Amino acid sequence: MTRIRRFEERCVELYSAGDIRGFMHLCIGEEAVAVGVTAALGADDAVVSTYREHGHALARGIPMEALFAEMFGRTTGCSGGRGGSMHLFDAARRFYGGNAIVAGGIPLAVGLALADSYTARPQVTACLFGDGAFAEGEFHESLNLAALWGLPVVLCCENNRYAMGTSLARSHAQTDLALRAASYGVRSWAVDGMDAPAVRDAVRLAVDTARAGGGPCFLELRTYRFRAHSMYDADRYRERSEIAGWQEHDPLGALVADLDPDDVAAAEAAIAEEIDAAVAAAQAAPREPVADLTRHVLAER
Repeated sequence: MTRIRRFEERCVELYSAGDIRGFMHLCIGEEAVAVGVTAALGADDAVVSTYREHGHALARGIPMEALFAEMFGRTTGCSGGRGGSMHLFDAARRFYGGNAIVAGGIPLAVGLALADSYTARPQVTACLFGDGAFAEGEFHESLNLAALWGLPVVLCCENNRYAMGTSLARSHAQTDLALRAASYGVRSWAVDGMDAPAVRDAVRLAVDTARAGGGPCFLELRTYRFRAHSMYDADRYRERSEIAGWQEHDPLGALVADLDPDDVAAAEAAIAEEIDAAVAAAQAAPREPVADLTRHVLAER
């Protein structure tokens, strides 16, 4: 969780300096979700993420250098430098995005789970998405099909209470998302998304259920992002006092408080060294030559 926090803090510095361009969405405050979800998965299970996926990618094991290189647009990036912050991808680790469209990853996750079910593979697909996905038809259609077909998919909603700049209470008459998901006949429950062990244990139960043939599960992971929706967001839709109140429940601080201070200092030093080396290597990596720009765009005859 500390690696994720420090990685994103460096991303802010690099973005402000103009080294990273385009859109970038930070998960600072939501690290317990990223670590808790991935800790409950096996290496052969699949992960489908949203565009706020730096933490998910790091927790899944994608090297830090490959992530920085992707955001710098370098060929050594995990998506070849073509995806940027919102489209991180690593097929070898079964990490299928990074999807820029709200709820866009959910049909993909259900498709992956259908493939595993159809071929009798024991894998489970975990799909992460925000509370804004509940306003999209893809969520409801996908959940309905997953329930009808009894697919091995775990739907993990990172409910940070704001779909971009609109609070959940202003856009949804029923804000209990687990209750709404349960209407599809899917086992659903809410979890403290600021508590990494609680997230891990809940996802582990859901994964075990799906893997054993119990069908899909839905988890409402109640969390909060400390930063704005994106680096372009002025964040004027929340009171500063609200943010400060949530920061008192910082998921990282709760865990660090139980550790030996010397161990924490050593970990921080190692992480800082790793980040410096990853940034230097990524910045030194080559850009894609102009001659290759049509690769993966047009099919060869």
